[in-house]
This record gives sequence, C-alpha cells and structure tokens, in this order.
Amino acid sequence: MSYDRAITVFSPDGHLFQVEYAMEAVRKGSTAVGVRGKDCVVLAVERRALAKLQDPRTIRKIVSVDNRSVLAFAGLTADARVLINKTRTEAQSYRLTCEDAPSVEYLARYIARTQQKYTQRGGVRPFGIATLLAGFSDPTAEGDVGKPVLYQTDPAGTHSSWRAQVIGGRNSKS
Repeated sequence: MSYDRAITVFSPDGHLFQVEYAMEAVRKGSTAVGVRGKDCVVLAVERRALAKLQDPRTIRKIVSVDNRSVLAFAGLTADARVLINKTRTEAQSYRLTCEDAPSVEYLARYIARTQQKYTQRGGVRPFGIATLLAGFSDPTAEGDVGKPVLYQTDPAGTHSSWRAQVIGGRNSKS
C-alpha cells in the first residue's frame, strides 16, 4: 500500500508522509531567523539568487500581518500567501469583534490551528511553510509598549515561543 497518497493514512511506523513532505519544503526554503531582545525583535531572511530579469522588490518573505505583528516564513511562497491572507482576515475579524488588536500569541495559535487542520482533512494537503511571528505582547500599563515576543509554527501545526529561532535553509535546527 502506498502511504503517501492519502493525508489521513499513517505508515506502519506512525508517520504521515504528506506532513513530512511539507517539512521538507520548509527545509528547502530560504533561511529565516528571529531573535528576541530585551526591547526589540529582529527578523531576517536570506535573499536567494534571482533570475536576471526578475525584480527583487517583488520577493517578500517578511510581511506585516497586523499593526502589532510581523511574519517571516520559509517554504512555499504560494502556500504562505494563502495562510497570510487567512491570518490577516482573522486579525481583522478579531478587531471587529473584540475592539482590540489580536495578541501575537493569538495569531500564532490561529496559524498553528489552521496548519494542523490541513494535516487531517481529505482533499487538501498540509501547508509547506513554517513561520516566525514577531511582535509585542499586550501592554501592562498606559503608555507601555509591551514585551517583545517571538513564536514559531511548523507544517504539523505546532507553535512555540522562542528567544531565538531559525527555520528553513537546510540547517540542522529546522
């Protein structure tokens, strides 16, 4: 039996090959690095070689999700575009419902939940991207900016908070 044809069929050793293929797409993507400092978060993405006629300004691997959060990704750009648009829509919906900006943790959980849903439904495949979501936590006092936070999500649908993290680029950590 071919275990990599269906998303919901486990191999005898307990693997979902479609999820592993998505993880491989992340490993083959550009390197993205996030570092959380005392009062800042830095995101950086490797710029790969471009075709001579391609405009380098059209390649965007770091995008704004909301006015309090920024996302960097490694993996398939088309998958990232879909997931980023879903996340922006959720952020706008949260703003309209709660009359406040969504926290970075909320957006990280939403992205992870969406990625996880795509690992268990038929007719779709897992997103071939991992993300680094950076921003500032909710301010504790008036005039306070909040503390910097950095979250990572992966194609399996897990999310976690980090001080520093690297995704993609054939590195041993991704």
